[in-house]
Amino acid sequence: MATSASFQLFSSSGDKPSLGLGFLESSDPPLPPPTPSIEVPSSEYVSSSAKYIVEPVNLDGLTLLKGRVSTKEILGLPNSDLVPGIYEGGLKLWEGSLDLVKALRSEIQNGHLSLTGKRVLELGCGHGLPGIFACLKGAAEVQFQDFNAEVLRCLTIPNVNANLLEKSQLDTASEARFFAEHGQATGYDVILMAETIFSISAQRNLYGLIKKCMIHPHGVVYMAGKKHYFGVGGGTRQFLSMLEKEGKLILYSFDHVNVTGIY
Repeated sequence: MATSASFQLFSSSGDKPSLGLGFLESSDPPLPPPTPSIEVPSSEYVSSSAKYIVEPVNLDGLTLLKGRVSTKEILGLPNSDLVPGIYEGGLKLWEGSLDLVKALRSEIQNGHLSLTGKRVLELGCGHGLPGIFACLKGAAEVQFQDFNAEVLRCLTIPNVNANLLEKSQLDTASEARFFAEHGQATGYDVILMAETIFSISAQRNLYGLIKKCMIHPHGVVYMAGKKHYFGVGGGTRQFLSMLEKEGKLILYSFDHVNVTGIY
């Protein structure tokens, strides 16, 4: 269970006053360095043995498509949100990803954000709806990253194809790439994260990955997450505390429920 969510945004811009952002003190042992990423070709999508059912999701007038698959069929696991070290909930549609799409749409409509021609990275993508939204809004490249390659093959890639086909944008200029574990490239203009900070110990590696992948000095991160995840200990409070101690990224708060911006 979790408390109410918050949306945060942060950025690498160095010309704004820092809020004094750093690493969170925790009794959890640090995680080992991230394992090398594995690219999953877009041709490797859902197998014939797995049922993929398309369902519409209405987001305040914007309709996107999402797939529904069985965790047991895909991974041989019971329908569970999380199995530490094996499965991190990528087959479930988390509320934060919907909040993130709504916030991005609002930011664009208000003239605060443009995704046209940008390089975008979605960390912990699962269904990939925020990254799909970036494709539809003209991003030059969108990299989808998830912990499990099977999530990408059986859910993310079919979702991307279904939405681009629905919008008649299969020949879109956006280059979509898919990586299991952690993406390789750096220099991303926009990083998107939804419900990725549930574990305190994983937050350190996530923060390091953000600093590595974000373009400097004008990159931006949009993050949706709950204030606290009961049972696993993470949440936006701990993650933002880590940033505040480090002092290298700047928080930007705005009026989107469940979302925070980081410059």
